Amino acid sequence: MARDIPVGNGTLLVNFDEDYCLRDLYFPSIGKENQTDGHKSRFGVWVDGAFSWVSREWNISFEYVEESLVTRVTASNEKLGVALVCNDLVDYAESMYIKRLILRNQADREREFRIFFNQDFNILGSSAANTAYYDPDEKAIIHYKERRYFLVTGMRNSVQGIDQYATGIKEFHGMQGTWMDAEDGILSGNPIAQGSVDSTLSFTVKVPPMGAGKIEYWICAGKNYDDVRRLNKMILGHGLEHFTQRTDNYWKAWVNKERTEFPELPDPVEKMYKKSLLIMQTNIDKGGAIIAGTDSDISRIFTQDTYAYMWPRDSAVTAYALDRAGYQALPRRFFEFCYGIITQGKESLGGYFLHKYNPDGSLGSSWQPWVSDNHKILPIQEDSTALVLWALWRHFDRYRNVEFVISLFEHLIMRCGDFLASYLDDATGLPLPSYDLWEEKWGIHTYTVSAIYGGIKAAERFAEFFREGRRKRIYERAAARVKAALEKYLYSREHRRFLKTINPVKDGSFERDLTVDASTYAPFYFGVYEPDDERVVNTMHAIIDTLWVKTPIGGLARYENDTYNFNGKNAGRAPGNPWFVCTLWLAQWYVAKAKNLQELHEADRILEWAAKRALPSGIMAEQIDPVTGQPLSVMPLTWSHATYLSAVLEYMEKERRLKETEVAYAESRR
Repeated sequence: MARDIPVGNGTLLVNFDEDYCLRDLYFPSIGKENQTDGHKSRFGVWVDGAFSWVSREWNISFEYVEESLVTRVTASNEKLGVALVCNDLVDYAESMYIKRLILRNQADREREFRIFFNQDFNILGSSAANTAYYDPDEKAIIHYKERRYFLVTGMRNSVQGIDQYATGIKEFHGMQGTWMDAEDGILSGNPIAQGSVDSTLSFTVKVPPMGAGKIEYWICAGKNYDDVRRLNKMILGHGLEHFTQRTDNYWKAWVNKERTEFPELPDPVEKMYKKSLLIMQTNIDKGGAIIAGTDSDISRIFTQDTYAYMWPRDSAVTAYALDRAGYQALPRRFFEFCYGIITQGKESLGGYFLHKYNPDGSLGSSWQPWVSDNHKILPIQEDSTALVLWALWRHFDRYRNVEFVISLFEHLIMRCGDFLASYLDDATGLPLPSYDLWEEKWGIHTYTVSAIYGGIKAAERFAEFFREGRRKRIYERAAARVKAALEKYLYSREHRRFLKTINPVKDGSFERDLTVDASTYAPFYFGVYEPDDERVVNTMHAIIDTLWVKTPIGGLARYENDTYNFNGKNAGRAPGNPWFVCTLWLAQWYVAKAKNLQELHEADRILEWAAKRALPSGIMAEQIDPVTGQPLSVMPLTWSHATYLSAVLEYMEKERRLKETEVAYAESRR
């Protein structure tokens, strides 16, 4: 189930599903310790003896307040005669989630409404050994386990306190939870429960005919009771309006700090750009880890695991996009995070990153083995190491922050550079086999080789800047070998395009994978060849001809016969589901090769496609259904938003240069 309108601050993140249920609550790290474990925390309305949980059966619209990480959700239920306008936010500085709710009575008589909120915590990712109790001092429900505390309370019509509450056992011996107790409009008042528990509380408001009532609800998160008590006192002392306004002000200031102008781009593209910046921010931990996605529902099809990890590739691409947008603090923390996790190489060659990492820097789960055919292999995606260097050079080239980069020079930059330059086959100059960017195939891949070239060139530029002449020459020679090998072994003159993958066989030849793959766009993007080079042009045309989805939805699939989340229908018109990143790579090529403004505008339709295929709130999934356009897999996917951001920024930079060229030419003709 899709996630929408995430709100967070780098320490606390809250996700909602299509039923407007709170489904994920990460604290104190983004991507680690989902304190709900994906369980639904519902809220609903009782009036005139009838009850309904807010869900897709209501008429719901999800949006953000413009240029902000404060939501604006409307929900109405014709049968109950009620309409809601809700704002959700996580305070930009403190670990507090706030919901402000305006309830409109659509009847021509006064009515009593009871608003019920259910809390289904699975603290530290487990239902075991939780406690929920009513705290009379704070007029709140407290959930706790070990060093994690959550205080839940609220107010109605500006009066703090809970009208009803219940704590109880859930999902054990047939007991479903206190949320079932709410459906008759009356809660039991049970004051404490332990083990697998949930809680429900309610607020009562009398609303005049065609009038409105106000309910405010909040969750304070902390590591002990004093933490959450302090936050609750802050809310009661300052009022929710204070925290709502300061958070809205902060995000509006943050997203507009660069005063980016979009003179030639359609309005939806500009709005999507700002939404992407904000949405990306929700998936970035304050410790520097950039998380791929925090949608816990993917665990149902992803072997009970999620995307809630730091993948170096996705993160490097995101850091690059943020740097181009002028947000250097977030990439800087990411590079410092990488400094702490790079392999040391005490007993073997170091200087590479493994598959993926938790936000605390520990190694994440993996499906990439350390042996193949009874021989030890290095289970890496080498493009991940290369792209961290590639992005770091672009960070430095923009900001020239010498003091920061010199702190990373020996331990991170040169260590990665040395690894990339030495992890090559002596005979061919090709990088040794590793896993591809899709984490599926072992071999030597056009995308990976292109990224390695870009990474080695970044190391060469760093060495030159810091006057490391010997290392510069080593990297220069290695980059030349990699480029020559890419052309010799991975460009097929027979097929007139770059190949997805080759694999060495025992007789010294290569087994070739002839699958057309969108990732073979990479030789131009990482600087191996110019975007108008014949080899690049031929490859891009093959990608467009083979992978463009020939349904009204459009977009580019990853590769031929891609089965991941694909239902197999319309296979003749869709080689797989369209992916945002793959489709946006096409826009980046149109931008890179444009020699005039008319050619540049070829990218417009791709950028507009991405904005149109996102949810109304701006959320981009990993992929979409080629027939219905419905989002599939994880959402939001940080990589999708980062690629959109980069494509728009590259467009604007190219537009500026082309206009300058036109002006210079016109002046020369005078």
